[in-house]
Amino acid sequence: MKGMFNELSRNKWYYLMALPGLLYFLVFCYLPLPGILIAFKDYNFKDGIFGSRWVGLQNFAFYFQGDYAWRTTFNTLFINANYIIFGTIIAVAFAILLNEIRKSFFRRMYQSLMFLPYFFSAIVVGNFVYLMFSSKFGLFNQLRSLIDQAPIDWYSAPGYWVSILVGVYIWKNTGYAVILYLATIIGIDNELYEAAALDGANRWQNIRYITLPLLVPTITIVTLLAVGKIFYGDFQTIYSIVGDNGLLYETTDVIDTYVFRAVKNVGDISMPAAVGLYQSVCGFLFVLGCNWAVKKINNDNALF
Repeated sequence: MKGMFNELSRNKWYYLMALPGLLYFLVFCYLPLPGILIAFKDYNFKDGIFGSRWVGLQNFAFYFQGDYAWRTTFNTLFINANYIIFGTIIAVAFAILLNEIRKSFFRRMYQSLMFLPYFFSAIVVGNFVYLMFSSKFGLFNQLRSLIDQAPIDWYSAPGYWVSILVGVYIWKNTGYAVILYLATIIGIDNELYEAAALDGANRWQNIRYITLPLLVPTITIVTLLAVGKIFYGDFQTIYSIVGDNGLLYETTDVIDTYVFRAVKNVGDISMPAAVGLYQSVCGFLFVLGCNWAVKKINNDNALF
């Protein structure tokens, strides 16, 4: 106990800086934990969490007995896996390309343009996508008409929407990821490149044998953090784009949008709470499994 107080005294300003973040997690992540009980109860507002009738696994059974569980779980994992894979590849590629630009003005300009979509709200993104894919006046159908191709009713064709959602995600979030990777690249000791140049290495060889290997720890950590949310769909963006369009549920309905619709349309929060608990437990186990696999390959790259 004495050692803990000595630690707090020596680094009090650092802990004070961390206090707002700690309070955020305490208020929004730990204090609501007793609400997990709602997943096992027939909840009503009159009796509250502890007074409502206990129903055990009945709320889980309602979700898993239908086809919703398989569809929403598969869509969530499939869409997020595409987010992680293609988002990482494109972000690393752009970070390397930006680092190769020698004029700092152009590098800052390109980086700012790439980072700008990250600040767009989900509503703005949803309207932007509608302008692109509207059946009547969307840009893509206009371009198809110029080459004598028949227009596509995008909002009734679910097969296209995984690619569209992944493209929107990459467009919106690549700029943020590029900053992380570019910071790592800039921090690489320049003497490594100078030594490689003395050995006759060209730019591609520098990237292949120096930049990419030294980016692997950062890529691994960012990927593990992303895997922690692989069971959570990008609800705001997906719902702002798809909304309640049932024609697209086949490929776009994720766990978060299903839970939102269940609360909005039915008003019973017990079953959505059960689905949310299932989502959290699966995500937790998935992170443990991925971190274990990384430790087997390279212990230094694991999160814990």
